[in-house]
Amino acid sequence: MNDFVTNVMSARLGETHLFYVGQAGYIIKNKYGKLLGIDLYLSECVERIEGNIGFKRMLPKLFGAFDIEFDYLITTHAHVDHFDIDSIPLLMSNPNTKLFASTRCREEVLRLQMKESNVHYVKAGQSVSLDGFDLHFVSCDHSDAAPDAFGVVISVDGKIIYMAGDTCLHLEKAEEYMAFGEIDMLIAPINGAFGNLNEQDCADLSNALQPKITIPSHYGMFPCHGGNPGKFYHIMKEQYPNNNFMFMTVGERITI
Repeated sequence: MNDFVTNVMSARLGETHLFYVGQAGYIIKNKYGKLLGIDLYLSECVERIEGNIGFKRMLPKLFGAFDIEFDYLITTHAHVDHFDIDSIPLLMSNPNTKLFASTRCREEVLRLQMKESNVHYVKAGQSVSLDGFDLHFVSCDHSDAAPDAFGVVISVDGKIIYMAGDTCLHLEKAEEYMAFGEIDMLIAPINGAFGNLNEQDCADLSNALQPKITIPSHYGMFPCHGGNPGKFYHIMKEQYPNNNFMFMTVGERITI
């Protein structure tokens, strides 16, 4: 058992823990010890599929698909840095793991000959209550490349985490994102490529939603993806000095 897996498994019950695993991947452990994995990219399949060194994995792999047994997984859309085709079938070999995936993920589920008994295809506007997690799937705009993509507002242990998913900026949808209560934590892209929020967009979204803290995401994994945390830092400091934010390093855990 490596240090990261030990950190996840030993995180104290009665508290809520967030772990960052790179790209758009996060793990939430709730106070009951239930584990939710979101958009986990654990392999190097993107470079293999794209055949392009611009998609070489630049961040370390913290754990393998058999190292942690998840209660729940979310894949917000079918792009393979979110629906990791080398890892999802292995993660889902655990009969107790349930996957909540966007509708186009079904093509990959069938192609990979995965059992669908524990796979649930969801759309923006739907909600589901689990063991200490309330998942509210909300709209996002990842262009025609992934029209089924969604974000998710996670209510857990009295806290609300809004994970924007891969999306461009739509400030007019702020009420939709805030419909489930005051947002404690916003996690959103800053890479600005492939239709995603850039550094300024993420800062503007943070200012519109006024979360207690903002965590920029979706940068550093691939050379061609972009995203400059230094630029985001200066935008927030200069334009929105009263808005709290933090950067998470790969493998870091915070208790929220």
